[in-house]
Amino acid sequence: MALSKKQSEISEGCAIDFSDLKAVIFNATLKAPGEESHTDTLLDVVEEIFAMQDVSVKRHRLTDYRLAPGVYPDMTEHGWDHDDWPKLSPDVFEADIVILGTPIWLGEKSSIAQSFIEKLYAHSGETNDEGQYAFYGKVGGCVVTGNEDGIKHVGMGVLYSMQHVGFTIPPQADCGWIGPAGPGPSYGDEQDDGSRAGFDNEFTQRNTTFMAFNLLHAARILKDAGGYPAVGNVRTEWDRGVKPGWPNPEHR
Repeated sequence: MALSKKQSEISEGCAIDFSDLKAVIFNATLKAPGEESHTDTLLDVVEEIFAMQDVSVKRHRLTDYRLAPGVYPDMTEHGWDHDDWPKLSPDVFEADIVILGTPIWLGEKSSIAQSFIEKLYAHSGETNDEGQYAFYGKVGGCVVTGNEDGIKHVGMGVLYSMQHVGFTIPPQADCGWIGPAGPGPSYGDEQDDGSRAGFDNEFTQRNTTFMAFNLLHAARILKDAGGYPAVGNVRTEWDRGVKPGWPNPEHR
């Protein structure tokens, strides 16, 4: 997937150094491993923008793995005979940027995308070295494809879930392409004139570019700042009674 002229010019003209950042991209398509995915095609654009900024990118199609149902980090410890999440979770913890790509089915994110979100939630009780929740300092984004309405609805659910477990969500952190309502071409499908559906869509190009760079900018700011200050958001301090802004019961 080649970037548009505008996207290439913006990427080439960026003078900010993002080369120490790491990103991981998860595709929650329902397509079998090896089968072409429209969501992959739009994620290619994001990865190419990142590559032009020398960002290290890892990428996973979730149907390549078996994610056991449940909200614990390793569900083999809770009755299931297999769970691949322990293979994938280290890439989340090593990354500065985490992107979830999903198709729209019946107006919702895919069932695979929901399973991924539940896996993130499995770590909601863990903390970092500062005692904050484990995903503090990481940035989250969402890419959506389909041929029916629902980009904003799906983005709302995905991005709310990510921020709830500690990810930072920058401005314009979602993008997508849905084409005309009802049956029709999906993103990247070859059309009768030889063009590819969605590749000339200004709205999708713009939002994909804005999302990619806003994720980079937010990750740059957080990394340079060493994450969020550990004040007023440290679980261990709250548990032992350090509660900034709340009256001390001993002084009532």
